[in-house]
Amino acid sequence: MSNDDGGHGGTHGSGCASCGAALAASQRYCLECGERRGPLPTAVAKWLSIVEPAAAADAAAPSAPAPAGEPSDDEALATRYMPEPRTAAVAVMALLAFGVLLGGLTGPVAQSAGIAPIVLYSGESPAPIAASEPVETTAAPAEAAPVVAEVPAEEPLVEAPAPEEEAAPTTPPKKKAPIEITEETLPPVQHVFVIVLADHGFEETYGESSQAPYLATTLRGKGELLPNYYAVTQGDLANEIALLSGQGPNPTTTVDCPEYKDVAPGTASTAGQVEGEGCVYPAETQTLPAQLAAAGKSWKAYVEGMGSAGQPGTCRHPAPGGVDEAQAPRPGDPYQTWRNPFVYFHSIVDGAECAERDVDLEQLGPDLKKEAKTPSFSYIVPDACHDGAEEPCEPGQPGGLAAAQPFLETVVPQVEASPAYKAGGLIAITSAQAPQTAATPDTSACCATPEYPNLPPATPPPPTNGPVKATGGGGRIGMLLLSPFVEAGSVSETGYFNHYSFLLSVEELLGLPTATTPPPGYAAEPALTAFEPALFKTGS
Repeated sequence: MSNDDGGHGGTHGSGCASCGAALAASQRYCLECGERRGPLPTAVAKWLSIVEPAAAADAAAPSAPAPAGEPSDDEALATRYMPEPRTAAVAVMALLAFGVLLGGLTGPVAQSAGIAPIVLYSGESPAPIAASEPVETTAAPAEAAPVVAEVPAEEPLVEAPAPEEEAAPTTPPKKKAPIEITEETLPPVQHVFVIVLADHGFEETYGESSQAPYLATTLRGKGELLPNYYAVTQGDLANEIALLSGQGPNPTTTVDCPEYKDVAPGTASTAGQVEGEGCVYPAETQTLPAQLAAAGKSWKAYVEGMGSAGQPGTCRHPAPGGVDEAQAPRPGDPYQTWRNPFVYFHSIVDGAECAERDVDLEQLGPDLKKEAKTPSFSYIVPDACHDGAEEPCEPGQPGGLAAAQPFLETVVPQVEASPAYKAGGLIAITSAQAPQTAATPDTSACCATPEYPNLPPATPPPPTNGPVKATGGGGRIGMLLLSPFVEAGSVSETGYFNHYSFLLSVEELLGLPTATTPPPGYAAEPALTAFEPALFKTGS
């Protein structure tokens, strides 16, 4: 029986050990019974971890010896087709690792994270392998770790942007939207600056014949005028105290406190008024500065000339019970105590904050440089040479409103240029009262003017249908508001206000009143009218 060995020649060898059929020298399996001739190749046996029991017995069977120096057919087959086990293991691990990496880079998680897949390719497609040619593999050293891809250090991989990021156009950052003010809300005022001049009526200050055209024309064209604004009583100090605390006048405050004495007996009435006569109020008296401090906000009084003539530059006031030597200006010392209402409250002068917060005007400039250093409430006081009083501070100096113009031309632009004003500032310019020394003084009043318990009963004014009364107040003085929140050149004819309503307005603008902490003194009168949202401009 002739058997072909598959192309290796027709030379016959020994017969099959099982059935005796003739086998060629290179034949490995019997075509009659399927018996293998000789053991499995060593490489195959190791790969499959199989060692046939008969391998040792068949090893002695005669076979055609291989020529000297050439490997046997088994060894050649193993060399050409089967890698070493350690090499094969390394290759399998490399393929598995590459599959994990490729799956991670192309999977849903990677795509949602904006990671672009990495594709390895060569410049030319490889030539197809002929089917008749065996594939030869070069075994890698067993110690070498698998390498998926090698990237030079100087050329790191850069993650490609996600598709939506590539499509997004490059746009400049948006500017902060302007604050929207509606007719139902007050503007977000953060800093209030109050400038109180000496005794001048509305027409004298803002009329066509005003001696201060900077105030009457220039500033009026930039702000909002309140023509129906009134002082609450007679006496500069009495009106200034009312503006800070809502306290009504007494005989001593209406004459600017010639003796620096406490209010006695100093008992509190049901309306929050301190009853008695004197000018220094008990520590329990509620004030705007005290409520600002309780709310975590700050205040400061900037009083021009306080430190002149070698005098203390902060919290300057007479000795308790003593005569006030600074009732009138003196050569080289234009400071007047009654122009500084803060030093008439024990809650201020008895503490360290008086020296820190009741200061000379020179401190205003440094405090305005940063918003954080600018108080929530600033009370700015010109000295006797610049407050606009009719009597000159010294011989040869100007008097009247013309003397106030240089002061305003310096201070107002300084405040307007400050970060605090630009961030939400409000400047209010008014007078303490209308002139009371003229032949026919203006004692008109408006709004909810109360009966003052510390003054003799006043003659009832003639009945009127409007909010204005002919007597009982300190006259019509007007107020000018400057702010980013008011309409330039506007006039509010419908609102009627006085010092008490302005105190209430400041508290509401700065967010002070609460159910347990109402505005102080007469500022809490239910019939009082404060600044309403309609007073301010709306929109962006």
